[in-house]
Amino acid sequence: MKIILTNDDGIDAPGLENLAKIISSVAVPTVVAPHVAQSGVGHRVTCHYSITVERKSETHYSVRGTPADCARLAIKQFAPDADWLISGINAGANLGSDVYQSGTVAAAREAAILGVKAIAISQYIAKNHQIDWDITRLHAGRILQRLLVKEPEANCYWNINLPHPVALDSNPQPVFCSLDKYPHSYRYRREGDEYHYEGSIHERPREPGKDVAVCFGGDVAITQLAL
Repeated sequence: MKIILTNDDGIDAPGLENLAKIISSVAVPTVVAPHVAQSGVGHRVTCHYSITVERKSETHYSVRGTPADCARLAIKQFAPDADWLISGINAGANLGSDVYQSGTVAAAREAAILGVKAIAISQYIAKNHQIDWDITRLHAGRILQRLLVKEPEANCYWNINLPHPVALDSNPQPVFCSLDKYPHSYRYRREGDEYHYEGSIHERPREPGKDVAVCFGGDVAITQLAL
């Protein structure tokens, strides 16, 4: 099995490092990731300028571009015979309507557009908590092991959100669910001519049974997204 790994947190991010540890048990991954964090850039791609790529090792490429650029380069240039592209593990959830601004999800979406099976995986961070990457790696590994033998439907890709906080001996259940379409609450605080975004993901509205409620309720939300 040949697998591409990417993210939107940058090539040195701990989420990508831990994803590589998971995948290394089943494949030698090709890592093609942004050289710096690109969170929130959505599906922006570079068409009118060159993209600089630094080859850091035989299988690692640092890209001065967006997550969608990384997916394109990986599939078109560096690993055209890949079976899967996995994007993550993102530090922070990508739930509900936020999938449209997420660079993590955009990389998986771009892979699906190009006909490659794809997964985006994110770790929700509970209020006043921090990620324990050993715990995240354990639970992410269990879910990925399950999904890598379960192909998404044609023109679709998987979006996974891990709950938080959980412990090593926790047993969050995988729940296949649909996307919650409610945006979370936010406002802009004005200071002169400047407007400052203020919002919190933790108090966002949620519809029972949809991905936000599942993840915030302590289980793993698995959503099949269509192009």
